[in-house]
Amino acid sequence: MTRRTRLLTTAAAGATAALLLAGCGGGDGGKSDSNGKIKGADTGSSTSASPTASATEAAGRPKITFPSYASNVFEDQKSGDATKDAVLADSALSVNSMDDAIFQGSTGTKALGFYNADKALGAAITYVQGYIDKGDTWSGKTRYFDRKVTLSGAKDAYVTYCSDESKSFLKNRKTGKVKNTPTTADSYVLYHSKLTKNAMGVWQTTDIVSNRGDKACQP
Repeated sequence: MTRRTRLLTTAAAGATAALLLAGCGGGDGGKSDSNGKIKGADTGSSTSASPTASATEAAGRPKITFPSYASNVFEDQKSGDATKDAVLADSALSVNSMDDAIFQGSTGTKALGFYNADKALGAAITYVQGYIDKGDTWSGKTRYFDRKVTLSGAKDAYVTYCSDESKSFLKNRKTGKVKNTPTTADSYVLYHSKLTKNAMGVWQTTDIVSNRGDKACQP
C-alpha cells in the first residue's frame, strides 16, 4: 500500500461528507467553487513542504520542516480571493502538520494542535499514532490537487481536494527500508474538510473525511 490510510472508513466518510457538504449552502452567496466533481487534472502552480512561508513565519505559528527525502506539493493555491487563499494556506498547513508529527514520531507537536481542532484533531492524532505504533514514516512526494473552497459566513469554510500518493511510500523508521508499491486506484484519495477561523485568525481544520480510490480523483 502507499503511505496514507483513511482518516475514516469509506462508509463513515460517505455519511460525514454529506453532512459537511450540506453546510456549503450558507454564506458566500450559497455558491461553491466546485463544479460538483473533482477532476484529476494536473494543472495549477505548485510548491513543496511549506506552502506559504509568510503564513508559517507569522507570529505564533509553529515552523514545519520536512526531511530531505519527503515533500508535499500543493496546487491551486491562489483563487483570486484573499479569504479563500488564507483558507487554502491553512488547509495545506493542516496536512503538513500531520506529516511533521509523523516525521518527529510524536502526537504532541505544536503544529498538530495549532492547525487542527475538534474531530479533526482526534482523527489526526489517531492517524499519526498508527505510524508510530508500526515504526513507520514515509518518503517521496505527495501531490494535492483540485483544491476547492466554499465559504460559509465569516468563520466557516469547506475545502475539497484530491491527493496523489503514487510517488510516496512507507518507510521503516529504524531500517530506512522503503516499501515500493505499484500505483493503483487506491493511490488517489478524495478529501472533504471543514475549517473554522479561531480567535487568532487561524483557519483550523475541525472535521475531515476521506475516500480512498474515489473515481473523482483518478487521472
